[in-house]
Amino acid sequence: MGEDDVPLDDKSKRMRDLLSSFYSPDHPNSNSMSPKATSRFATLDTINTTPFDADQYMNLLVQKSNLEGLLQRHVEMAAEIKNLDTDLQMLVYENYNKFVSATDAIKRMNNNIVGMETNMEQLLEKIMSVQSRSDGVNTSLFEKREHIEKLHRTRNLLRKVQFIYDLPARLAKCIKSEAYADAVKYYTGAMPIFKDCKRASEEAIAIIIKALQGKVFSDSESIQARAEAVMLLKQLDFPVNNLKVQLFGKLEEFLVDLHLESKEIRHSSSDLGGIPLSPSSCAHEALEATQQHIKKQLASADLVTMLRVIWTNVLLMDEVLPEAGLRDFTFEAAHVAIKQYFACRFGHLLLDISGTLVKVHDNQKGVIEEEYPLQAALEISKNALVQGSMDALLDFRRLLDENLEVLSALTDLIIDWVQEGFQEFFRKLSDQFLVLSRKKYSANQDLIFWEGMQGDKVLPGLVLLLAQLSVFIEQNAITRISEEISPFSGSGYRGHDNGPAFVPAEICRIFQSAGEELLQHYISLKTRKILILLKKRFITPNWVKHKEPREVHMFIDLLLQELDTILNEVKQILPEGLHRKHRRTDSNGSNTSSRSNPLRDDKLVRSNTQKARSQLLESHLAKLFKQKMEIFTKVEHTQESVITTIIKLFLKSLQEFVRLQTFNRSGFQQIQLDIHFLKTTLKDTAEDEAAVDFLLDEVIVAAAERCLDPIPLEPAIVDRLTQAKLAKNSEQSPTS
Repeated sequence: MGEDDVPLDDKSKRMRDLLSSFYSPDHPNSNSMSPKATSRFATLDTINTTPFDADQYMNLLVQKSNLEGLLQRHVEMAAEIKNLDTDLQMLVYENYNKFVSATDAIKRMNNNIVGMETNMEQLLEKIMSVQSRSDGVNTSLFEKREHIEKLHRTRNLLRKVQFIYDLPARLAKCIKSEAYADAVKYYTGAMPIFKDCKRASEEAIAIIIKALQGKVFSDSESIQARAEAVMLLKQLDFPVNNLKVQLFGKLEEFLVDLHLESKEIRHSSSDLGGIPLSPSSCAHEALEATQQHIKKQLASADLVTMLRVIWTNVLLMDEVLPEAGLRDFTFEAAHVAIKQYFACRFGHLLLDISGTLVKVHDNQKGVIEEEYPLQAALEISKNALVQGSMDALLDFRRLLDENLEVLSALTDLIIDWVQEGFQEFFRKLSDQFLVLSRKKYSANQDLIFWEGMQGDKVLPGLVLLLAQLSVFIEQNAITRISEEISPFSGSGYRGHDNGPAFVPAEICRIFQSAGEELLQHYISLKTRKILILLKKRFITPNWVKHKEPREVHMFIDLLLQELDTILNEVKQILPEGLHRKHRRTDSNGSNTSSRSNPLRDDKLVRSNTQKARSQLLESHLAKLFKQKMEIFTKVEHTQESVITTIIKLFLKSLQEFVRLQTFNRSGFQQIQLDIHFLKTTLKDTAEDEAAVDFLLDEVIVAAAERCLDPIPLEPAIVDRLTQAKLAKNSEQSPTS
């Protein structure tokens, strides 16, 4: 007879049937049987089946048994019920004891690991000592090593030079001995050296020729210096005859320009703010001066005035010397200058917006103190973005309205530059937001305006402001700019096939994504700071030897202070939500949580440990029938949504910290008191009160599960300590 065939005694068989009935799911075929079908096959043995009918069973039992049999059956069933209750209770207690034993084993393993960390720290100290001595040796030998490397490089260079000098002699020996393979090898090995020397020499000579040409045509150089430059160019086999032609042309231009009206020239010079416009050099020097002015924040009216003066002088010179092609040169130079103007204009707009964010950074660090720094900075940033964009569009519109030939020829390009400029501006602005929040690290230094901010830690208030500013750009700014940019929606060089360069839908999508990412980053930063408080709170004390609670722990005050800071920042930046507060009765879960109610009502007061453990057993059984409650939902850009999300994350983390500890009765009661005080203070702060209450109850249940003797405090004591803490806080609030 095999091991599986050994007959079980009655107690073991009853325990197996009990566990099978408790953990096995109901069979749908059994549940779907009709009462008529079950009545046909009803017997006295159907009491342990799923379709059991009590009335039918009693009728059948009365028919088949007499009074003595009924009494005997009553006694047997009472004994069976008592045995079943005892077996079920013992089964749960044994599993709970095993769970506690496993937890203790894990704790012992943690203690052993702590010892290993000490050994690793000692090993790390020895490694650092060895590394320090190695660095000392390297430092002492550094100068000698550098000297040796320098000598080695010199030796290699001398060997190459010696090889080049000895190459003719080596080739002669190879020819004499008819070792042609060696001769080819020596020659091909020396060719790279010859090529490098030749290339470097030619580059140097090209620079020298360019410098000498500049001296020949420079008005500031003396006649002797020009003649010397010509002689040197002749020695370098430069075609000097071309220089003669160019010099004669320059002289002819100078003589003709002497007949121009000096009055108009002086007037043009004064309009340009002192830019030298002598007739011999106005076509070149004036445009260079214009580009220098553009690098500053130059208005479009000033730019048009400068271009008009330059174009007037170019037309005068073109009438005298049309062969010079000054009109084409001016068109090309104006093309470069106006394109540079657009780039600088958008760059200054980006810098104006960045200035407000610098103030936010200084306010957050305490450099500047204002009553509502975030709110003021947000409004200033909005105004800088919208008003700055409107002013830029007004300047760009003036360029199109001017009746100037050099601008009329660039109309299509100006339309494209405006649209491309705004598209690239908003892309850079989005990247800048992510760089400032440390969500993105870019090697492009053009995106980083504030060198003083690069080494600082990211400030949560600044991240929240950037998130709300992204929402404003998506919902308001892009729409306003799209309406004002309509005059620049002409043909352009891009044409209708490629579509406009400025795509509002794409920009809105970028800032919508940036706003959501920045808001989540703000919540993560604030939650991370709260987690540091939690870690200090639960790691420091010995919860197994905790003393009886006398008051709400100081940790709750630190937590509420951090929540007040978050609430202050959120109220400055985010709007209030339109949804009503989600109370416990509004939840889609159970109104009376079976798992948490045993810890909420008056049944908390038990006379002994046995009743408290029975209460914990009820909470375990109720977990099987509890409805699921939706805890975490999508975060919205409202005050209530952000605060509620941070509170939920904090409470969920608090529950996980509790599950990692083992509590005595006093430690469990301290957690109960702290959570009850939190429930009193957080009821008006969170939007979803039902979910917050549920998470608070979950923390107490987790503490009860990890407690060796989970007997809670009486409700009267909890209320008295809570009211005392509230009164103490109200006394301290006026002086704080």
